[in-house]
Amino acid sequence: MNTRLISLVAASVFLGACGDDGDDGGSSAETHRFTVSIENVAAQRPFTSAGMFNIPRGDSEPGPATPGKSYGFTIHAGRTQKLSFVTMLAATNDLFYGPDGDGIALYDEEGEPISGDVTDQVYLWDAGSEVNEEPRVGPNTVSQQEAPDTGPDEDGDVLAIEDVTQGESFDYPSVSDVIQVSIEHVEGTEFLVTIANVSPDDALQTSEGDFPAPVSPGVWVVHRAPDPLFSVGMPDRDQGVEHIAEDGNPSELGEFVAENTGVTFPASPGVWVVHSDGSRPLYTEGEADSGDGVERIAEDGNPAMLGAGIESLDGVVRGEVFNVPVGSDEPGPIVPGSSYEFSFDARPGQRLSFVSMLAATNDAFFGPSDSGIALFDDDATPLEGVVSDQIYLWDAGTEANEEPLVGPNTVTNQLEPDMGRSGEGSVQLLSDVDGDDFDYPDVTSLLSVRIAAE
Repeated sequence: MNTRLISLVAASVFLGACGDDGDDGGSSAETHRFTVSIENVAAQRPFTSAGMFNIPRGDSEPGPATPGKSYGFTIHAGRTQKLSFVTMLAATNDLFYGPDGDGIALYDEEGEPISGDVTDQVYLWDAGSEVNEEPRVGPNTVSQQEAPDTGPDEDGDVLAIEDVTQGESFDYPSVSDVIQVSIEHVEGTEFLVTIANVSPDDALQTSEGDFPAPVSPGVWVVHRAPDPLFSVGMPDRDQGVEHIAEDGNPSELGEFVAENTGVTFPASPGVWVVHSDGSRPLYTEGEADSGDGVERIAEDGNPAMLGAGIESLDGVVRGEVFNVPVGSDEPGPIVPGSSYEFSFDARPGQRLSFVSMLAATNDAFFGPSDSGIALFDDDATPLEGVVSDQIYLWDAGTEANEEPLVGPNTVTNQLEPDMGRSGEGSVQLLSDVDGDDFDYPDVTSLLSVRIAAE
């Protein structure tokens, strides 16, 4: 969730219980204490999208990009995503090109998509996995080795080549003398990336003559967190960068990024209410948002407005904002592995409702049916256990849906709160929204909601 959203939720505070116990036909002896846990059980996906590049333009088979050739690939990215990649400087032992841990920004400071040459953001790295030898000459360089993955282990760290102090030093051409990396904004969130080998045929000047400097197939990722593929000053992660850096083979890293690509869905701070049977305090399926504050949660993850008006909501006897993850001292979203928790008293005839944003979207939120979750059965026995199957993904109908995490007006990409085209006009299940062809996981793969009673 972006800093703007975090600052919004940080500004909200827990509200005290609002309203008295009401009169729902039960006596004080029937009151029970409930504790609700909302845990984010979603998968952590470090890469928004990813892929391999291995066929030079104009070729029909995978292979290196020799001087004059290039790789090209298309990506989709939102304002908060960056581009990173890894490709080998062939004829070496374990050297590769790629951006630093921040990656390459695809939008400028005003949020506009970039186009142009970004080679100055690309560096030559040493994987630290194999002792360096003279390029193209050493017996274990990629073109001279008897088999892949041969050569003395270095047991070192990933470092910029100019920072390598172990072993013998060799002369390498500057990055811009070998490759040129350019990005062209196509339209919307689409960009065309080109990695061209611009080196002359004598780029590698060695003791045995001058040779070309091929660039190997590689792997690209679009990401939000830093250090997506390697960390400077740390050993290789054994996920496949070494195989590119030593042998120009992107298969292992390609498989790894494919398995770890997708949308990581946080859940935002929200509001819970206990309310009388028959009331629909937060939303009504098929009707427009009431304007009480659900829209602010569904679009921006901000519970302040809804929390401030709890006591005026239909049938509500008590409620609060939940915004501080368990184990944290600060308000914020729950990411995979973290949870919210809150407690309240309730009597037979009362129900529980809550709203929390499915972050990375435009206006999708978690919540039970519009009539809430029954806290007691017909025999006045309090509800206990996992109730995730009673939670749904709703669309607030206030903002048009875009691709999660990528769309320009999704919560992490919008330039300011409450941006985006008008929505469908009514609250409905997300699965029922016409024209929304995006994939959303099942609620049970995102949240685990558990109720305990005393």
